Amino acid sequence: MKKAALFAILAAALYALNSPLSKLLLVHVPPTMMAGFLYLGAGAGMAGMGLIRKQSGHGGQEARLTRKDLPYTLGMVILDIAAPIFLMIGLCRTTAANASLLNNFEIVATSLIAMLLFKEKISRRLWIAIGLITLSSILLSVEDAGSFQFSFGSLFVLLACVCWGLENNCTRCLSRSDPLEIVVIKGFGSGIGSLLIGLAVGERFPLFRDILKILLLGFVAYGLSIYFYVYAQRFLGAAKTSAYYAVAPFIGVFLSLIIFREIPGVLFFIALAVMIAGTWMVNRDQAD
Repeated sequence: MKKAALFAILAAALYALNSPLSKLLLVHVPPTMMAGFLYLGAGAGMAGMGLIRKQSGHGGQEARLTRKDLPYTLGMVILDIAAPIFLMIGLCRTTAANASLLNNFEIVATSLIAMLLFKEKISRRLWIAIGLITLSSILLSVEDAGSFQFSFGSLFVLLACVCWGLENNCTRCLSRSDPLEIVVIKGFGSGIGSLLIGLAVGERFPLFRDILKILLLGFVAYGLSIYFYVYAQRFLGAAKTSAYYAVAPFIGVFLSLIIFREIPGVLFFIALAVMIAGTWMVNRDQAD
């Protein structure tokens, strides 16, 4: 179990690179194209790792996906098309720090869906954590403390979290299969789907140098991150893995404040304190 928890935390640390570095690249790249190339980077990078694994003779120990897994595989791919597109649209309309912290709402979505659809148990402490994280997400979604108008960008980030919450549970049903195969299918399926949507809505292709940067970011922040995440889910379940993954937004916030040198308002720091309390409750729940 300790090894699984370390895999979940490593997955979180790698994914934390996504929001701040994507925000930088979105200056030059349309959001749907960005989402597509991120997942293509994940698929291509992990496919390369698969070839290396096969050549070294270590590729035959993992179970393969079967026809019975097809509904969850299709659900995983479709949700992975929608979620990063929503996130990139949200990043265009809110700060990277806000988006990073809002990503913790994925814990709420994953846990509630795991309970409602897959009958995973949620403890009283985790319910309190869910309430605190939801409250923090509401505070982060408020554009102006005086008017209490909701931020359009934040709502898109929350919508991405709901998609990823459902996708996490689909992936949980596949976690006994080869994680590398899962990431390759995610990467190419979701990447190609997003690019086709981008072309359909008239988005322009990025410059070649920007494509290379996005592919590399996708391999690290999506490919390797998902690979370790699926391994963790195999032993911890969807809700618990999502709980350990909660460190990602705080790493993302730290990187965002360094990169963009944005000084958030008072509401952000109130939300940060509430989010820390919720995350602490989540991890106390896993420790018991």
